[in-house]
Amino acid sequence: MPAPAETQEIFDHERASWYADPRSAFDSWMAQQAFKASSAHVYRAQWGLFLEWLSVKRTDLRTVDRLAIEQFVTQLDVRKPQRVRYLRLIERVLDYVRQIEMASTNPARFIAQDGEASWRDARENEPTGFLAHGERAALVDYLFSPLGDLSAAQRWRERRDRALVGAFVGGGVKTGEAAALTVSNYAWNQPWLIVEAANSALNRETRLAPFAIALLDHWISERKTARLLGDLLFPSAPSGRPMHKATMLRAVDAVIEAAGIADSRAARASPQTLRNTFAAGLFESGTAPERVGQWLGFQQQISAHRLYRAWQNWTGEEIRERDLAQARESSQDESRGFE
Repeated sequence: MPAPAETQEIFDHERASWYADPRSAFDSWMAQQAFKASSAHVYRAQWGLFLEWLSVKRTDLRTVDRLAIEQFVTQLDVRKPQRVRYLRLIERVLDYVRQIEMASTNPARFIAQDGEASWRDARENEPTGFLAHGERAALVDYLFSPLGDLSAAQRWRERRDRALVGAFVGGGVKTGEAAALTVSNYAWNQPWLIVEAANSALNRETRLAPFAIALLDHWISERKTARLLGDLLFPSAPSGRPMHKATMLRAVDAVIEAAGIADSRAARASPQTLRNTFAAGLFESGTAPERVGQWLGFQQQISAHRLYRAWQNWTGEEIRERDLAQARESSQDESRGFE
């Protein structure tokens, strides 16, 4: 339904002010956001730097595209968290200026969603993480280990957490996606999981590993037995309320520790690590990067190819470490032979 003529006129006037004087328009917008004075000072400085960059590039808010924004964020001599803050500010402002909800219209959002974008290569970034073959095997073994003597509440939560980890490492799902999944997104004993997005045009299906299918089947059965309310696939309580991201992270940490692989890792095995490991298993089986990217929900093929190269580099490192370990063991065996 179109907006009333008077409202549309006000909107057009405000949008024109952003294009004519983006600094003053930003100040007016900031006054409506109820930011703390300290935060407002930082945002104002960040926005000013972005406008200076646009001026150098001879573009403006009307014509700015993804390439210009990505170049701006990439050239910032700051750490990745600061780059994220710049990008989120630009994304939020462009959302407001354009007054359009479709993600495809905001170039800053495309960059923010690209998990392997070049702007993320800041100083403290670590190489993309994966679970080693032995770690993945130990994790899957634990996911199917007996539950033990648990109360009814402990039992369904343990089943939920194991299925959740299965969705990460066996389906490549993100935490935000997992929190929004409903029981209708999965069909019993089927290899596909529907992952819905705020923009329905970005909905996708991901192919589940066989062990993930079994874990989800176990969980669906347990969920019915526990009579949990609501439609969410992974509720945080019997009432059916959604799981918070922090709750998911704690659940993953607990499962990783219980599987006995936490102490052997130099870096935390996060949901992203599990998602990367899902991709690694597909790469290893010969699945094309483009298909892997499709199942992971990447909007650009370049992201899938970056992840593929990261996996290749990681595989080389793992093989070298394995060879060194075997060489050390052989050396120790020979030494013992001369004793």
